[in-house]
Amino acid sequence: MTHPLIDRLSAELGWPYLNTADDLTAFTMGEGVHALFIPGDPARNLESADVAVILPELRMAFQGRFDCAVVGDAIETELREATRVLKTPSLIFYRAGAVIGALPKVRDWDEYMARITQILTRSNAA
Repeated sequence: MTHPLIDRLSAELGWPYLNTADDLTAFTMGEGVHALFIPGDPARNLESADVAVILPELRMAFQGRFDCAVVGDAIETELREATRVLKTPSLIFYRAGAVIGALPKVRDWDEYMARITQILTRSNAA
């Protein structure tokens, strides 16, 4: 199930849409920090569309210190189980292929700013 606000992330902003384990590995092993947006089912979880609007704003607030991708339905369940981040929508942050932090569910702006700052300063797996 897709939602126009989620689809916009790939269509308008050019963010990769990760549908395979190979896509996931290639994206998360790249240079820098990577935020994966796991929307879940936007028909059942109205917060998914909210995070789809918030994430581009967060990326701008952090001046591009991380790049972003949307996780597709085909690998969502496997990724959530592997990372133990079971709630959706979620943001999972990677550096050098390793999870360095996660933010499940919608948060208020101040919490996003504080938690992402903490995540970006971590040097090893969370």
